[in-house]
Order: sequence, then C-alpha cells, then structure tokens
Amino acid sequence: MEHLWAPWRIEYIKKADEVGCIFCQKPAEESDASNYILYRGLKNFIIMNSYPYSPGHLMIAPYRHIANLDELTDEELCEHYELVRRSVAVLRKVFKPDGFNIGMNLGRVAGAGIDKHIHSHIVPRWAGDTNFMPVIANTNVVNEALSESYKKLAGKF
Repeated sequence: MEHLWAPWRIEYIKKADEVGCIFCQKPAEESDASNYILYRGLKNFIIMNSYPYSPGHLMIAPYRHIANLDELTDEELCEHYELVRRSVAVLRKVFKPDGFNIGMNLGRVAGAGIDKHIHSHIVPRWAGDTNFMPVIANTNVVNEALSESYKKLAGKF
C-alpha cells in the first residue's frame, strides 16, 4: 500500500480548531471574493480550499452546520451532488485536468480537518502532478496562487 503524506496540512487542522467553522463563518461574511466563495446555491455553496492539494481544489458544503451525511435533507443532498457535477465540468473546461479525486472525509480519524461540518472535496489531477518535493522536502508545490485560480473560476458557475 502506498501512502499519501500531507504534513503541511497540520497547520490547517490546527487553525481549524482555533477559528471555528469556516463553512459557517465564510458565507455569513458575504465577502465572496476574499473568502474564495465561487457559487452560492440555495442549500450549499462552493468554496476554494485555502490549503489546496492542487490548483482548483474546491469544496462544497451545506449552509447548515451538520457533521453526518445522513443529516442532509433530500434537497441539500441533491443540490450538493449537482454542485459536485457542475464543479467537475467547470474545472475540466478551465484547468483541463487528466482526472479528479472526489470525496468526503467523515470524522477526524478519516482525515477531516473540519469534522463537524460535512463537505466534499473536488481535487483536479494531472498526469505526473506528484513530484519529489512532498517526498524529499515534506513540501507541497502548488503551481498557482489561490487568487489566480479564483480569477479563472469566478463567474463560471
């Protein structure tokens, strides 16, 4: 079995405990560009990950603060996965990735940095996008600034 090491994410996990729930706070601020919120649906929203694994790493979360998949209403669930589908389509057009990782980490032991507010990750992937830096230097190289990715994606949803 191979392992995915992401030691840089510990700072994100520590910060998440300190600042509370970003999935509740960020949409309430109504400052979408500075919070990297790309789209607001009726029940869910799309936000860029501030600690991305790759350019265009998106997250979709319901507005309601819930931790479990079975707590989503049918309307929240349907819109959530419609936004996953829409995100893949937009990312495919804008970034032209070779594939995607899509999923949820349910619970802290499963890798959730924010485990009290359910959310999905959409991570664009390219052939050869893993290089020696994470292995040798414990450093993740993301080749584009978050603000540049936001500019490319803003208005596409």
